[in-house]
Amino acid sequence: MNPTAVIQVKRGIGDVIWHLPFIRAIAAVSPGGKVTFLAPTSSHAKELLAAQPYIAETRYFEHTGSELTRIVHQFQLVRLLRQGHFRTIWILDRTIRPALAAMLASIPVRIGVGLTRQRLFITNSGIDQSHYYDHPIDWLRALMAAMHVPLSSTEPDLQVSAAAIAAIGEKFSACARPWIVLGIGASHPARDWPDGHWVEFLTSLRQRTDGTIFLIGGSENAARAQILIGHGAGATAINACDLALREALALLHHADLFVGTDSGPMNLAAAVATPTFGLFGVNRALSYSKYIHPITPPGGLSPDGMQQISPAQVLERIAPHLS
Repeated sequence: MNPTAVIQVKRGIGDVIWHLPFIRAIAAVSPGGKVTFLAPTSSHAKELLAAQPYIAETRYFEHTGSELTRIVHQFQLVRLLRQGHFRTIWILDRTIRPALAAMLASIPVRIGVGLTRQRLFITNSGIDQSHYYDHPIDWLRALMAAMHVPLSSTEPDLQVSAAAIAAIGEKFSACARPWIVLGIGASHPARDWPDGHWVEFLTSLRQRTDGTIFLIGGSENAARAQILIGHGAGATAINACDLALREALALLHHADLFVGTDSGPMNLAAAVATPTFGLFGVNRALSYSKYIHPITPPGGLSPDGMQQISPAQVLERIAPHLS
């Protein structure tokens, strides 16, 4: 059984991605060079991390719902942690419940950022309270420094299944280059790009490239992708929303360019070193990867910021990558 666990509570695919450099750094100073990773089921971490050499095992837990449901989940997490017989756990968030669960599970070394009452349940000193309003990435940078854990880079450097890469390469072998992947959809409507903008952008893009355009975004966006494709002509556009996660990841690995909203696919594209143009209209642009090229509204972030990012603005930014 691996003696070190790392737990993160955020629920998205993108959240797993930007945590990877910190998980990798922790694994490097842990016995055997590996850790057990715990995350919510919605993160799809088991599929995402299957090829990562520093992850010994991925386990799922839940922590949302009504107060009664949260209590039930808390006891389930305590049981899960006890079953792991961990000696050390790293809590990559400022929430209290995972730290309390780790204490109740009698894990002797409990390391966290300690920016809340979490400080009562961890065994390290935490980080300085001046970091309270920083981005979580900055919390973790500070935590690595405080614990003297070398952090050489914040690039995710996600390893992709060789079999999946080969299968997707074969599946789309007849498709002309460059391969341009568009990531439609978002975790919140305010982060999404309006359909009218997508139609205008896709129509213009199909006239400006001789390559192939793929639309991804999960099965929930399949019908939407088909409608967007139906509005224009020109370069081949493929509705790839039905690809499984590992297949979508392999497609992004093959891609020459990604354009999309601040979402899981955007983070995945950057994680496999594909030039990634992310549309940030509402939230602060992510800066953990050199492959992320933020596109923001001319007037700055605002509640309707995504509407203020024009198709022409995006086309101008990606123009050098279209050849």
